[in-house]
Amino acid sequence: MKALVLEKAHEITLRDIDVALHVGPRDVKIRMHTVGVCGSDVHYYQHGGIGPYVVDAPMILGHEASGVVAEVGAEVTHLKPGDRVCMEPGVPDMDSRAVREGFYNLDPAVRFWATPPIHGCLTPYVVHPAAFTFRLPDNVSFGEGAIVEPLAIGLQAAKKAALKPGDVAVVIGAGTIGAMTALAALAGGAARVILADLVPEKLALFANNPAVTTVDVRSTSLADTVQALTDGWGANVVFEASGSVRAFDNVFDLLCPGGCLVLVGIPAAKVAFDIVAIQAKEARIESVFRYANIFPRALALIASGQVDVKPFISRTFAFEDGIAAFEEAAAGRVTDVKIQIEFPAAEAA
Repeated sequence: MKALVLEKAHEITLRDIDVALHVGPRDVKIRMHTVGVCGSDVHYYQHGGIGPYVVDAPMILGHEASGVVAEVGAEVTHLKPGDRVCMEPGVPDMDSRAVREGFYNLDPAVRFWATPPIHGCLTPYVVHPAAFTFRLPDNVSFGEGAIVEPLAIGLQAAKKAALKPGDVAVVIGAGTIGAMTALAALAGGAARVILADLVPEKLALFANNPAVTTVDVRSTSLADTVQALTDGWGANVVFEASGSVRAFDNVFDLLCPGGCLVLVGIPAAKVAFDIVAIQAKEARIESVFRYANIFPRALALIASGQVDVKPFISRTFAFEDGIAAFEEAAAGRVTDVKIQIEFPAAEAA
């Protein structure tokens, strides 16, 4: 089958590649419809690796996906051919201790689409475990289904924060993950989200949300805004979703006593923490690595209308224009939040 293949850093091709499509008894075969271009895909494209994950052989890109079930294994009962679905891209070893302990996302043996050496899903068909494949409600589009994955990260962050109804949350970074984290914080009970970024075009997507206060940090002090909106008390939760090392400068000044910092973004370098500042507020620090047991909740929130992800789908490219989609994503247009790739109707319907 043809696939969007990362050959090495800066080189993507659209070419035929052999992909195993054997459908086991608990698997489903899926005709792909929509795949989102993730920041990690772009990072692999630009740099050839992320930390210990290095692209040293051709790898199919893509892990934010939706499609249509084409075939089901003999033991699959909750899905049937023709079902519209989205797929959780990380599959653990179901016999691992991480699974038994309840955090399968931390299984060292997890196989995650488009993480070397595992192929991704930017190809017309994939085979995936039925247990990690979820039927889309009738009112959820393929595009929305393909953005469930980043929303799941935001919901994992909200879960780790242990938000309480009426909390004030700060989200640093208004890219895809920051935007999804802001939506998740509101769904998790926050009464107010203070969303900070350097790019006004991204902040503008929240202009009609009365529960979100946006802060352009180029011209406005985030700390002053937090102080003003909390009567000097500070935010209950700060979600760092930008991955910027500079975002950690005085980050604990934003928190109220007993508040929580949730690490969502991945900095490119080591970050120094002011331990005394942490201790003086008995601040709690949580971290996020993907998600576990979140996909059904993300789908339910979208289907209910409580979370609207549609404004964050910026542009859609045809599969045959997938290389251009990655070039555009790498260019980092200020108006782009999520770029998606859509397969031809003949292969996706």
